Amino acid sequence: MKLIQTILAFLVALGTLVTIHEFGHYLAARLCGVKVLRFSVGMGKVIFSRRLGKDQTEWAISMLPLGGYVKMLDIREQSETPIPKEDLPREFCRQSVWKRIIIVAAGPFANFLLAIMLYAALFIHGIPEPIAKIRVPSTNSIAYEAGLRHGDQILSINGLAVQSWSEAQWELIQRALAKGTAELIVERRASEAPNGKVDRVVDLPLQQLSGKDLEGDFLSKLGFSLSRPPAVLGEILPGGPAQLAGLQQGDRVLAINDVSVLDGLAFTEMVSASPGIPLKLHILRSRAEFDIVATPVPEVFGGSKVGRLKVQMMLAPEMTVVKTGVVASVVKAAQKTWDTSLMSFKMLGKMLVGEVSLKNVTGPLTIADYAGQTSRTGVISYLSFMALISISLGVMNLLPIPVLDGGHLLYYSLEVLTGKPVSERFGEIAQRAGLALLMAMMAVAFFNDIVRLMS
Repeated sequence: MKLIQTILAFLVALGTLVTIHEFGHYLAARLCGVKVLRFSVGMGKVIFSRRLGKDQTEWAISMLPLGGYVKMLDIREQSETPIPKEDLPREFCRQSVWKRIIIVAAGPFANFLLAIMLYAALFIHGIPEPIAKIRVPSTNSIAYEAGLRHGDQILSINGLAVQSWSEAQWELIQRALAKGTAELIVERRASEAPNGKVDRVVDLPLQQLSGKDLEGDFLSKLGFSLSRPPAVLGEILPGGPAQLAGLQQGDRVLAINDVSVLDGLAFTEMVSASPGIPLKLHILRSRAEFDIVATPVPEVFGGSKVGRLKVQMMLAPEMTVVKTGVVASVVKAAQKTWDTSLMSFKMLGKMLVGEVSLKNVTGPLTIADYAGQTSRTGVISYLSFMALISISLGVMNLLPIPVLDGGHLLYYSLEVLTGKPVSERFGEIAQRAGLALLMAMMAVAFFNDIVRLMS
């Protein structure tokens, strides 16, 4: 069932995004007076079609669901059938270079517009997200040396207010790409303060990160992560080591073998690393502190032997709902789409110069996997995924590679500068080179996908 859901989620997402992209081309062509012969959802053989409108445009569904296209009246594709004289003014190549630019750019623009609409709808509805409270497990880290402490809540980064963990991550990775220092204002518990909290300013030196550090969980390279709840025991499973040792639901574990337990995640890690080894747990129960010895039972998990006390532990972070008004949501969505697009171009640039590994290039298998995961998580996650992939599709199509929209925009830009279109011979050579480059990128993406799935 998971496989079927993953395939359906992938096809719905990709089909929707490609259709929106091609519909952008279609609308722009109609507005610029170009005759559209066919609008196809899918590629390959047409399995259903219907002609509509004054121009009798063929609206078609084709066999392969991965893709789509808009076929316009184009003299380059009408070599066998002459174009009727009355239709010549509506032929694509006879349009001004600016109209051709508008038609070609309308596809990626439609993807960016869709992302803005999806993000705006999500911000208006409200998105449940973890608060920007941090976990600093080690005193020997960049984060600790900069002044961050466990339990600090990030309020702003370089003057920009932060409501959630994802917003904090986003601002930090942008500052890291710029090789700068991030000024964090954090809220910290302080018993001496009137309200028990005090604000601190921390300068986090992100320039210490290399390009390869930005791959994966870059915040762990700085020495902090998302905060987790204290190590308070949940349900005690019957007959397990925890029950046999006398542990009770609601007990808080302060230390294991005289080593302080930072939170529930640290407790889980320490227990997992001690299969069959007696552990001295220092417990807080109803204001009383005492020690209990419990021995984790060994279990095989993921090919390795781990320890289990047979007790549930709450690891879910503290949540908030990020919600804004209509106008503010549209502005925020537009800014997020712009920032995401810019970051994508920056990452591509760093790949070209070797600062970031090509392992970050993903293909359809990884996208399908994420589509399935987000669809199982819920509508909000799935729509957020669609918005992100829509931006990626727009960015990909703007790359100056022949056969992509960006390649055509490059041709037309040269035409604007020189006053004449590029030669057919140059166009043919560039098309072949662009196709070869695109196939190479797809091969890298498929290879990375397979490696990820196997690992």
